[in-house]
Amino acid sequence: MASYVLNVSVSLVPVFLFLAILIFLDSYKLVKLREIILTILVGCIVAYTAYLINVFAFRTLELPPRPYIRYAAPIIEETLKSLYIFILIRSHRVGFMVDSAIFGFAIGAGFAFVENVYYLQAQQESSLLVWIIRGFGTAVMHGGTTSMFATISKNFVDAKGSHPVMAFLPGLGVAVIIHSFFNHFFLSPLVSAVAVLLSLPLVMLLVFHQSERATRSWLGVGFDSEADLLNMVITGNIGTTRVGEYLHSLQTRFRGETVADMLCYLRLHLELGIQAKGILMMRQAGFDVPPDSDIQAKFEELHFLKKSIGKTGELAMSPFVRTHGRELWQLRMLQK
Repeated sequence: MASYVLNVSVSLVPVFLFLAILIFLDSYKLVKLREIILTILVGCIVAYTAYLINVFAFRTLELPPRPYIRYAAPIIEETLKSLYIFILIRSHRVGFMVDSAIFGFAIGAGFAFVENVYYLQAQQESSLLVWIIRGFGTAVMHGGTTSMFATISKNFVDAKGSHPVMAFLPGLGVAVIIHSFFNHFFLSPLVSAVAVLLSLPLVMLLVFHQSERATRSWLGVGFDSEADLLNMVITGNIGTTRVGEYLHSLQTRFRGETVADMLCYLRLHLELGIQAKGILMMRQAGFDVPPDSDIQAKFEELHFLKKSIGKTGELAMSPFVRTHGRELWQLRMLQK
């Protein structure tokens, strides 16, 4: 029994330890613990689904074991692992590359958990070295490839400003190639495990550095521009600016009460955006910000104004009110 517990530990602890380190390094603490646990559970379901599909595909394709492991299995497994990340990014529930890296590694952790438990049951007589290699090599590889897919995809989506399916293909390709290379066993299993442990932390550090820099830039520019625009709206000193000229032109196309609702919609959207960025800045400085008791009422008012101005009004306000990417994500963050 003691030997079994030891094998379980060395085959599973490394990947969950690495996930804990990623969470600790996230200075903005944007990913909640319940979201991480849910993502790990999704990874467990994905692993079981991959097992069923692999069994069916292996029998259907009638490939020799080695080519199947090298080429077919990586495509199936990485595609399945990437689906949940695809949904998270498409639904604006991931704000930055750091978040995507954590979600990706959590999926891989759940996947590795089920896979290693299965192998532990099937090969109980294997030596401790086998489980050390699986824990520090294969398990971390599963987390790393999905994390790479998530960060690359998030970077492409942010660069394009939209969520076309094509933006996710480069990340999936990288994940499949790394997984396939690992399964080719060009290096000995022990050397492969060491290579994963040495290279993955460096890649993740680069991701965190790039994400932190992008976050600080977005917070600074976004906070200043939104604060300036909000001040002009509140004080009424907007008439002589280009923004004022644009808003004034709307009076010729919309009824007066609709224009008033559009200005209220703009003001409230700016206030919520500034509030979200302020919370992020406070978290980055180490302060825990209590939830706003009025936040639900503000969102109810925003929803009412959104219905009042209609789709045409939303389109007219789109130069100032962005409803995609990080701008939409920050509003979702306030509602959590």
